Amino acid sequence: MTLAARLAAAMARIPATDLLTGDGVEVQAITATPAAAAVLVPVTDRTEPGVLLTQRTETLRNHAGQIAFPGGRADPGDVDLVATALREAEEEIGLPPTQVTVVGLADRYRTVTGFEVTPIVGVIPPDLTLTPAEAEVADLFEVPLSFLLDPAHHRRVSAPWRGQTRYFYEILWNDRRIWGATAAMIVNLSRRLQWAA
Repeated sequence: MTLAARLAAAMARIPATDLLTGDGVEVQAITATPAAAAVLVPVTDRTEPGVLLTQRTETLRNHAGQIAFPGGRADPGDVDLVATALREAEEEIGLPPTQVTVVGLADRYRTVTGFEVTPIVGVIPPDLTLTPAEAEVADLFEVPLSFLLDPAHHRRVSAPWRGQTRYFYEILWNDRRIWGATAAMIVNLSRRLQWAA
C-alpha cells in the first residue's frame, strides 16, 4: 500500500478521542466571522515518513518566529482550500503543486487570531530541492511523522492571555518548540490517524 493510500485510510477513521476545535477561547467570546485559511501538511514519502515544517522569520507582523505548516489565508482566486494550501506552499517554500499528491482535508481548527484553518494532507517526494521565501520563512525542517503523532510528545501547557489562563499544546523536538494552532492540528491528526510506524 502506498503512503498516500495508507494516510487516506487512516484519515477515514473515527477519532479515538475528541478533536480540538479551537484555541481554547469560548466560542461566544469570538464575535467576528472567521477568515478561511488552509495549510499544507507535507508528508515525505520515505520508509519512515517525515513532515516538513517552517520557522517563520522574526520580522513578520503576525506569529513571528513561530513554527508552522506552509499556508495562509484563502484568496478570492483560489478554487478551493486545496488550491489555497498548494499556492501558499509554493509561495513560501517553493514546493511545486505538481509534486504534491493530495490525500485529503483534515479537521478544521479555529484560531484566536480569527482564522478557520483547514489542514490539507499531501504526500511529497523525499529530498526535493526547496527554496524558502526569505521574507517569510527563516528555516525549513523535517520531523519524523511517527514522532509528531505520538501522544507521548503532546504536552498540554498554559499561559496567561488577556487576563485569563489559556491552555494549549506544545511539542518539543530537538531545539524546536511547536505550539499553538500548529501543535493542535498535529494533535488532531494524531487522534484521527491513530498512526503506528
